[in-house]
Amino acid sequence: MRIIQCLARSTEMTAAQLAEALPDVPQASLYRHLTKLHKGGLLSVVAERQVRGARERVYALASPGAGYLGGEEARTMSREEHMRCFTTFLAKLLSDFERYIAQPDVDLERDGVGYRQFELCLSDAEFQALARELSQTVQRYAGRDRTLDRKLRVFTTIVVPEADQTATAD
Repeated sequence: MRIIQCLARSTEMTAAQLAEALPDVPQASLYRHLTKLHKGGLLSVVAERQVRGARERVYALASPGAGYLGGEEARTMSREEHMRCFTTFLAKLLSDFERYIAQPDVDLERDGVGYRQFELCLSDAEFQALARELSQTVQRYAGRDRTLDRKLRVFTTIVVPEADQTATAD
């Protein structure tokens, strides 16, 4: 996950750059994890270059995992592709929060930072109405330019229904 977070911050890195960014990770472990992440489809090799007689690979996240995923693209993806995209999405989110929290003057309340999880029991129609209302509300504020009194805030939604969809009686 730390390798993915580094690549979410820097876009592309060599193994040597990753080793420098993760000095507590033994080199053999780093290379082993890079190989697993590459074979697993989470990382791609975007360039290779000759360095002192060896091939140096430049790694990047295989799927951007940012923005909106839906519609036909989401329907045609395999479970494995969804997991790769979601992992990348979470790594990007972690990276964004890590950059924020590392600032010298952090005030979560002042900055409006929060993370919450709500459990909602809704019919499909109720959920669609909620999603539509949220989208309409967010769209009213989207697209505004940064100004001295407006800072960029990343509003993230993740909706996951429970795995067992059977209703329980209370």
